[in-house]
Amino acid sequence: MVRGGEDTPLGDAPSAGAVGFLLKMKNSRPEQLAEALRAAADGESVLAPTVTRRLFDTVTALQPALLQTAPTPVPTDVPLTEREIQVLVLLARGLSNARIAADPGLSRTTVKSRVNRILTGLGLENRVQAALCAHRAGLA
Repeated sequence: MVRGGEDTPLGDAPSAGAVGFLLKMKNSRPEQLAEALRAAADGESVLAPTVTRRLFDTVTALQPALLQTAPTPVPTDVPLTEREIQVLVLLARGLSNARIAADPGLSRTTVKSRVNRILTGLGLENRVQAALCAHRAGLA
C-alpha cells in the first residue's frame, strides 16, 4: 500500500510491488485502512477514486492505441443482469470487492462471483479492462 497526497505520482510504486494507493491516510478512518489492507491481502488492487480517474486520464492521453484495442461498449448479446451492471459500475468507480459488498444483500463471495461472470461474459481478463469497458460504454 502506498500513501500520498492528491498530487503524489504513482511513480515506481507498482513495479515495487504496491497493490494499492490511498490518499490522505492520516485522515482515513481506521476501518477504511483495515478494509484496504484486507482487500490487498485478498489480492485486489485498491486505488482511491481520484487516483483511478487520473489513471484513466493518463492512459487515455498517453496510450490511444490501447484504447483502440480495448473492449468496445458492453455488447448487447451478453446477458448481464441488472445487478451485474450495477457491480460493473461500482468496479469502474474504483471500489474494491469489499466496498461493493457493503451493499445490503451482497457478500464478498457474491461480488467475486459477479465480477468473474462480468469478465467472462465480456471476454475480459481483468478489472481494469472491465472499468475501461464501462467508461467507454458511458456507465461510469
